[in-house]
Amino acid sequence: MTYSDTTSIVVDNVTKDFTLRYHRTFKQMSVAMLKGREISDTFQAIDGVSFTVEQGESIGLMGLNGSGKSTLLKMINGVMKPDTGQILTRGRIAGLIATGAGFHPQLSGRENVYLNAAILGMGEKETEAKFDEIIEFAGIGRFLDTPVGNYSSGMYARLGFSVAVHVDSDIFLADEVLAVGDRPFKKKCLEKMQEVRESGRTLFYVSHAAGSVRKMCDRVIVLENGRVGFDGDVNEGIRYLKYDDDKVENEPDENDEMDDEELGADI
Repeated sequence: MTYSDTTSIVVDNVTKDFTLRYHRTFKQMSVAMLKGREISDTFQAIDGVSFTVEQGESIGLMGLNGSGKSTLLKMINGVMKPDTGQILTRGRIAGLIATGAGFHPQLSGRENVYLNAAILGMGEKETEAKFDEIIEFAGIGRFLDTPVGNYSSGMYARLGFSVAVHVDSDIFLADEVLAVGDRPFKKKCLEKMQEVRESGRTLFYVSHAAGSVRKMCDRVIVLENGRVGFDGDVNEGIRYLKYDDDKVENEPDENDEMDDEELGADI
């Protein structure tokens, strides 16, 4: 199958299974087998998922906990491979798919900026040119030269998001962006992601927060038990999930201060 030059992401009939093991040690497994008990089971996290995303689209990936959102995002990012089907992406991918992913706890914040940037495909000169901007956005101040193993979860998130969002990417993936951090940081994240969206990059945003999805996205994909349950209009997708039914018709004005629901707690 051929795709247009403007196609950014192709997910074609993708599945992903995981093995659940009920016993940790060989002795426990041996005893269970002798007694005729199950020692493992297979769980299908993603089941025949297909969709395409055009360059510049802003996708809100939604669904209940355990529906497969994070697994799908990791496969799009390339850190996990599908068991069947294929995923095609065009251009450089950046983003935050897990708080503190790619950080070495014994290295300082400064050293981890260079390490994380390299993992995301940035060269040393590119990182140096953006270093001050990254640190200013992260707001970690005097803790820059402290090992990140001593950071709070909020500091981890601030630094990780700051590095990722300053990569010149074609696709930006955001998972758990607002799961930790204070209100000013959450607001700053949404504003920066709005810049990403307006720059024409493809945005893939995983969230439970209906307000932020409405503000950031022009399309919603809902996963249900590893399958696509809905793919379409943002407000219809939120209604489909029965999220925030009474607010869909009453969106806040662009100039209004973002409320707690809009800033939301992501997964």
